[in-house]
Amino acid sequence: MDLNGFLSSFGNAGFIAVAFVVALSIIVTVHEYGHYIVGRWSGIRADVFSLGFGPVLIRRTDKRGTVWQVAAIPLGGYVKFHGDSNAASGKGDEEELAEMSAQELRTTLHGAPLWARAATVLAGPVFNFILSAIVFAGFLLVQGVPTNYGLVAEVAELPGVETTLQPGDQILEIAGVPIPEDEAFGEYLESLPEQSMLPYLVRRDGQVIELTAYHPRPALVGFLSQAGAAERAGIQVGDLITVANGNPMATFGSLQDVVVNGAGAPVALELRRGDETVALTLTPEARDEPDPDGGFRTVWRIGVGGDLLFAPGPRPAGIGESLAFGVTQTGEIISTSLSGLWAMISGQIGTCNISGPIGIAKVAGGAAERGISDFIWMVAVISTAIGLLNLFPIPVLDGGHLVFHAFEAITGRPPSDRALNILMTGGLILVLSLMIFGLSNDLFC
Repeated sequence: MDLNGFLSSFGNAGFIAVAFVVALSIIVTVHEYGHYIVGRWSGIRADVFSLGFGPVLIRRTDKRGTVWQVAAIPLGGYVKFHGDSNAASGKGDEEELAEMSAQELRTTLHGAPLWARAATVLAGPVFNFILSAIVFAGFLLVQGVPTNYGLVAEVAELPGVETTLQPGDQILEIAGVPIPEDEAFGEYLESLPEQSMLPYLVRRDGQVIELTAYHPRPALVGFLSQAGAAERAGIQVGDLITVANGNPMATFGSLQDVVVNGAGAPVALELRRGDETVALTLTPEARDEPDPDGGFRTVWRIGVGGDLLFAPGPRPAGIGESLAFGVTQTGEIISTSLSGLWAMISGQIGTCNISGPIGIAKVAGGAAERGISDFIWMVAVISTAIGLLNLFPIPVLDGGHLVFHAFEAITGRPPSDRALNILMTGGLILVLSLMIFGLSNDLFC
C-alpha cells in the first residue's frame, strides 16, 4: 500500500491527523537533532532526547548515557542537556550545578563557553534549513532540469480527448510557430491561439508528421489546494474544465482570466471526468500573494493548479547545481515569509494569512493525498517555516536564547535570573497567544 492508501484507511480526519503527525515528527526530530549533535560536538552532554511528550512508550540508553525515547503525545520533542532543570533548557538545576566539579560543569549547557551554547541553540533552526535545502536539491537531482520543451517525455490523459502525441515525439512547431529555447517557453505558451485544438508539427521515428492535439496548457486540474473552493465544490485532479460562465475554456489561462476578472463572483463550470460531464458552481476566494515588485496583491483563486499537456524532456542536474537550487529555494521561502509578515504588520494584507495547527494539518493532509512527492516537498517548506519561526527574538524560542547570549557577549554577564523569569514568562504568553490567534484563523477565516 502506498502512502496515500495507507493514510486514507484512517478516514479523512484520521488521514489529516496522521499526515500532520508524520510531518511534524520529521521536522522536530531534525530540529532537535541539530541541538543534540552540535551540543555533543561542543562538549555538552545530553541526558534525554525525546520525540513527543508525556508517558514514555519506547526508551533506550546509548553508550554516552543519553536516553533516546518516544513519548505518547507526538506534538513536539526536546533535548534535555546535562544540568537542565527542565526540558526547555531555560534554567539550570542550581543545586545539581553547585555540586559539580569544574570538569563536569563544562559538560552542561549552562557551564559551557558562550560560543558552544550559542552554536547549540542556533543549530536547531539551521538543521531545519539544511533539511529543506537537501530535499529541494534531491528533487532537482532526481527529476532533472527541463531543457528541451519540444521533447515529449510524458503525455497527460485528457478526459474525452483523443491522445495523438506520444512519448518520444520531438515537437517542432505548434500553430505554425517553432518551439523556442526553454527560457522563453512560458512566453511562447501565452502567444499561442486561445483555442482547444491546434496543429502540431512533430518528428516521430525520424519522420516529420503533422497532427492535431490539444493546447499545450489545457484547463486540466493538476492539483487542488486543501479545503479550497474547488475541492469543496467536488472538483477532482484529472478533471478537464471545458466551460466557465457559458464560455469555452480552451486553456488554463482562459480559466484564470474568468476567475481573476470576476472579482469574487460565483463561477459556473462544466468539466469532463472520464466519460461524464459534470456541472457545478463555486465562489472564488481572495488570496494575498507576492507580486513581482516585492509587495503583495489580493487576487481571486478557486484553488486549482494546472498541468501541461506534455512533460518536457529533462537533462540530468549535477550535485552542485542541485544544492545551489536547494539553497536558493530555501532562501526564497524565508524571504517570502518575512515579506508576508511585514505586510501583515503594516496592514498591507490581512492577518488571516497566519495559519494555526488545524490549517497546517490540512496542508499536510492535502499534500499527502496528492502523493509522496508532494508530501515530502511540503515537509521541506514547513521545515523552513519552523526554522525561521524559531529564530524570532522571542524568549522561550531559540531566537530569544540567542538574544540572551548576545547580551552576555556584549556585557560580559548573562541576564539576571529575575529578568530571565520575567522575559521567559512574557515570551511564553506571546507564543501561546500567537497559537490561539492562528487557531482562531483556522476556525473563522
